[in-house]
Amino acid sequence: MTMDQIILFSLFFAVFALLLWGRWRYDLVAFSALMVGVASGVVPYEEAFSGFGHEATLIVGLVLVISAGLVHSGAVYLITRTLLDSGRKLGAHIAIMGGIGAVLSAFMNNVAALGLLMPVDIQAAQKAGRSPGLSLMPLSFATILGGMATLIGTPPNIIISTFRAESLDAPYSMFDFAPVGGLTALAGLAFVALIGWRLIPQPEDGRLTAKELAQYVAELTVPEDSKLIGKRVFELNEDAEKADVAIIGLIRGDRRLYGSARNTKLEAGDALVLEAVPEALDEFRSALNLAFSDERREELLVASGEGLDVLEVVVPGDSRLVGRSAQAVGLSWRQRAVLMGISRKGRRITRQVRRTEIEPGDLLLLLVPKDQGGVIADWLGCLTLADRGLAVTDNTKTWSAIGLFAAAVAAASFGFIHLPIALGMVVVAYLLLRIVPLNELYTSVEWPVIVLLGSMIPLGTALESSGGTELIANGLVSLTNGWPAWAILTALMVVTMTLSDVLNNTATTIVAAPIGISMANSLGVSADPFLMAVAVAASAAFLTPIGHKNNTLILGPGGYRFGDYWRMGLPLEILVVAVSIPLILVFWPL
Repeated sequence: MTMDQIILFSLFFAVFALLLWGRWRYDLVAFSALMVGVASGVVPYEEAFSGFGHEATLIVGLVLVISAGLVHSGAVYLITRTLLDSGRKLGAHIAIMGGIGAVLSAFMNNVAALGLLMPVDIQAAQKAGRSPGLSLMPLSFATILGGMATLIGTPPNIIISTFRAESLDAPYSMFDFAPVGGLTALAGLAFVALIGWRLIPQPEDGRLTAKELAQYVAELTVPEDSKLIGKRVFELNEDAEKADVAIIGLIRGDRRLYGSARNTKLEAGDALVLEAVPEALDEFRSALNLAFSDERREELLVASGEGLDVLEVVVPGDSRLVGRSAQAVGLSWRQRAVLMGISRKGRRITRQVRRTEIEPGDLLLLLVPKDQGGVIADWLGCLTLADRGLAVTDNTKTWSAIGLFAAAVAAASFGFIHLPIALGMVVVAYLLLRIVPLNELYTSVEWPVIVLLGSMIPLGTALESSGGTELIANGLVSLTNGWPAWAILTALMVVTMTLSDVLNNTATTIVAAPIGISMANSLGVSADPFLMAVAVAASAAFLTPIGHKNNTLILGPGGYRFGDYWRMGLPLEILVVAVSIPLILVFWPL
């Protein structure tokens, strides 16, 4: 083993270990590894940033913008509006919602597809009087499965295609993945709809509602002889934080002051509207010598017309809240919003909520100024679970968005134009037609994924050029010496799938794809079956909530625990291997 190989293996081991640890965000980990690689000389300086101009990186960025355009135009709502019916039986509901999610994920970012359908699914569960946890996991798995069917359905497929272009001088076309990925997805969807959802343990409903939290909202009145008279409301913040009390607003006579109350001078008879558990409320009352009001305003949380809205959001891994508390990010003074409660893995947290560090997958209940929920959710980097409405507001833009995208897919599929160029032209058209507002162009791109790709691609190339991937491939070939072809492909799939269950699937693909090519070269067979095996396995992350972003997003809203996923995920992964291996050997023979 050469020194370059030792350094690169050490770097990849450190990257995988840090990604598994999860303390630092994956883009920071990958970029830091790239810088170490350049500094140590294993990544040539002139190749250091080649990944950011790589075709795979460009395609992922363009697909994200197009996904935003399909949402803005109402194209997605056009589909869901006609097919949603909360009166269906659970199995039928899962089959239809899963089918919609899979189709959407085949042509747009699967995280975006889940983000759009999750509120619809939760709304249907509420109307049907059942836990959303019974249908959210099947929906998440369906959106992951759907991405296997097309080139642009998921980043692993895009990466696999570019590796094929570099090794075999021709990338995969748009629907080359369909015979294997599409049929495997259909088998997976059938399992999820007929059997899989029955394996999910009955989730505890850990979601918090406005009515339940009304018991924590009360008034304390400023007495006639209070020392607080003349002070401004914000001067009470220090005492409020010590007691774990949130000052929501001020009531003076018939006027209710919420966001504007911060700089108001207190007068005798003013009522402070507070959110706190009873013990904290009593501590705050005693410390400031306040009095209980004759009348409690418990209707505050449910009376949205009074200037406040209750907002439910789910926290993705790249939110600014992750690893920090609401108090640390200044939620109250920056956005005039109050964190009322947290739902985490089926548990309700209502004490010390503003000091609790937020984790990916948490479901938060916020009290926000009226009509500011979307702005605050965007600022936090969270996904709102509010009903987005299914009405299409502009049919002209809807069909323009669908038509332009369909034309680009068709042109690229028939070889009339290179896929990145076709997608780039769609983005330009979306901007000119204002399907995607210009000020939202760059906010549509998931930059941590772009940085991850741009950083990992040069490292993967360096590992391949140093002979590292060949070394791993020869080791796997030696271990499987004498095995039949299907068994060797199965071994590669199991290794790749195991990595993808605990690591980012993009990082897994960048390492596993060149290993698959090297294994094929060592065996003297076509590389296509091995690349297809890696593509399917890298996308099949169903065992844990950390293997795929979609699994993380449903953790809080579904009330799941870490160990709930494998119950449906393990048989689904076994099914994926059992179905895809024969399909690979039929459609991509050795």
